[in-house]
Amino acid sequence: MAVDELQAVIQRCQILEEADFKGEDFNLFQVAGQKCLEDGYAAQLLEVIQNEKNKVIIKNMGWNLISPLVRCIFMYKQEDDKREHCLKILDQLAQLCNPKELFLGLLEQIEQTSGGQVCQTVMLLLRPLQTVLLKLQNKKAYSVGLSLAMIMNQLTPLPVPYTKQQIQEDKLGLCQCCNAVVDFAKPFVNEVVKNMEKSSEYNDMELKEELLKFCMKSLKYPLLTAQLEELEGIEEHPFRHFATEIIDILWDTRELIPLVFLHRKGKSPHWENQEFADIEQKNSAESLACLSYLMFVQHFGIHCFPTVFSPSYLLQCNMTHIEVLLKRTEESVLSKGLDLFESCLLRMEDNSLLHQYLEFRDFINIPQDLVKVMTLCPIEHLRKKSLNILQLFIDKFDAEGKYTLFRCLLKTSNHAGVEGYIIKNIKDQIHLSLTRACDNVWFTGHHLISLLDLVLLLPEGAETDLLQNSDRIMASLNLLRYLVIKDCESDNQTGVWTTLAKIEQNFLKPLHVGLNMSKAHYEAEIKNKKENRREAHSSNTVCSVTVSGKKMPAMTTEMQLQVLHSALFTFDLIESVLARVEEIIEVKIKAVMDENS
Repeated sequence: MAVDELQAVIQRCQILEEADFKGEDFNLFQVAGQKCLEDGYAAQLLEVIQNEKNKVIIKNMGWNLISPLVRCIFMYKQEDDKREHCLKILDQLAQLCNPKELFLGLLEQIEQTSGGQVCQTVMLLLRPLQTVLLKLQNKKAYSVGLSLAMIMNQLTPLPVPYTKQQIQEDKLGLCQCCNAVVDFAKPFVNEVVKNMEKSSEYNDMELKEELLKFCMKSLKYPLLTAQLEELEGIEEHPFRHFATEIIDILWDTRELIPLVFLHRKGKSPHWENQEFADIEQKNSAESLACLSYLMFVQHFGIHCFPTVFSPSYLLQCNMTHIEVLLKRTEESVLSKGLDLFESCLLRMEDNSLLHQYLEFRDFINIPQDLVKVMTLCPIEHLRKKSLNILQLFIDKFDAEGKYTLFRCLLKTSNHAGVEGYIIKNIKDQIHLSLTRACDNVWFTGHHLISLLDLVLLLPEGAETDLLQNSDRIMASLNLLRYLVIKDCESDNQTGVWTTLAKIEQNFLKPLHVGLNMSKAHYEAEIKNKKENRREAHSSNTVCSVTVSGKKMPAMTTEMQLQVLHSALFTFDLIESVLARVEEIIEVKIKAVMDENS
């Protein structure tokens, strides 16, 4: 019987001195104890462990029971008495075993768990692990750091619940587990705080550094990808609670403000392998970006925040973080970047951001990242939001800043729709310059002429794909039409009349040629399709067509004809606006000549 075998081992070991225990004794104890657990004799095993006479045996050998004990706890149902006995055994082992041996046994058990049992195992072993760590005298900081790192490494592969339903269900127990880990860390946080209060020159930085590493890891996972908006029907949002706890740890250890403003990363390990160093730097950057999001968007820890900084300085501090977030493609992370950017911009007044800020790399890179979101992101509401934020960003700059930004975006966006949008913005700025009493030198005269050189031209001359560039071309024609109507040749505030010959050479004439070529091509394509349709047995014959250099999905001949007619309609529209512009120019020039004659 299992209990008899255990008693025999115990009696054998009771007569030995602690130093005389051999490897064979450890093995016999482990096998007998495991058999007791598996055969359902947990109550009897508990009695053996609680017996004062066996204290030395349990101190040295008890840690060997951790693995079978955990298996049995998960095997029994919640209300089973045997499970309760197993839990009591676990508590007793935490009190009686050699702390160093039990610490390694508990960590090994956490490391070996996987899949759906990770969170259950971690939550089960957190309390005994905490008890053991509080007993350790040597290498305590290292052991706490190792424990937190091991736990976070095991949790990181688990998917983070994102929707309201997923958070409420918490199938793997991640929400509950994350908050349990914070509670596990609190005694060590309190120890650091207590020591810091004793001395303003707190020198024992090791434990503090380990807690900082834990907070940085927590900011990257799960908080970076977690849904942190308040959700109706969830009284206490688990990830919002977790975020609050992490911020509190950073504040209590006096690391919050340095991290937000000084971008302090703690003692980063020195990596000989550059690839590892790059990964470390990337992880740290994402953690700091998440921290800024928590503070400036969700307002966690905002009560700790100094109110002496200008909105433009806060924007400058956050641009690095915004760039990090906008580089990611996941909705949960990308939306955080957009929210953080929007929050910083909304603090500022229009026209208050000095053009000198564009000398910072981030202020040039981020608008280009926004353009990528606007044009490439598959999520519609994020595309729309990025467009709104780009406009907000433009609005905040002074006139020279807007001018510089427009030039940059026209050169780098490589997207006709974006270029058309920028050209519309240029038109709006010219309108403000012409209608205000104060003269704006950046959108009139020689500065504007330089900008128009980028706007009023076809990228590849007459061979430009007019359909692909129709948004840009229409915006350019509308701008030119506005200029020749609004600015009289006698005033010539914009300078457009002095550069008209150049505009005709680079824009209007190539556009005429391009329109004629494109219309002829598409009309021939339509004629060809109609002839093929007559020859085919059915008008539903499926074939392919290439438009604007891209092969379109398979479609019937009728559908292809609709697309081709739509392209011709676009060319007619461009042609009609072009004709109107040239008519206005001719009328204005004739009027001036009549006045002079």
